Amino acid sequence: MGAPVRTTREAWIEQGLAMLAAGGPEAVRVEALANALGVTKGGFYGQFADRHDLLVAMLDTWERQAVDDVIRGLSTDHSDDARENIRRAGAATMSHNRMRPIDLAVRDWARRDPEAKQRLRRVDRRRMAFLKSQFALLYDDPEEVEARSLLAFCLAVGHDTLGTDSKGRRRLIDVALRIVTD
Repeated sequence: MGAPVRTTREAWIEQGLAMLAAGGPEAVRVEALANALGVTKGGFYGQFADRHDLLVAMLDTWERQAVDDVIRGLSTDHSDDARENIRRAGAATMSHNRMRPIDLAVRDWARRDPEAKQRLRRVDRRRMAFLKSQFALLYDDPEEVEARSLLAFCLAVGHDTLGTDSKGRRRLIDVALRIVTD
């Protein structure tokens, strides 16, 4: 018989992020994770010291995916690409794909947890810095750069939280972003 297959650290983190998105940090429990992965709890402790260690690793992964991986995929030093970079970065981090539910869950978690709040602030500062770097390629006035960055960020973060529903919401968001970037 071969050695048992170990569940990777990444698999635990990804399952933890999925559970966070579905039910908040309270849903991220070792036993529930093990059941979802089809393994025993013992394997968890081979990868993490405790649940807190997993939560920190989940925030690390979320930050890397939401900021580093997104920016790495863009050309950030040409003004002719700046508008497209702003649009693509927003779509990558705030669209209704896998990242959006995680981002919303982290925002909710940050309302109750100082460590999550600190991480969210850092991620938001990094996202704003990226937006400012792109808008600075388009506009000379630092105040205008700051204002356009803030509007674009608020649009990306807040569009889902509105209580209104519109059949053409995606189109309206695109129009609003075009207004902010033109």
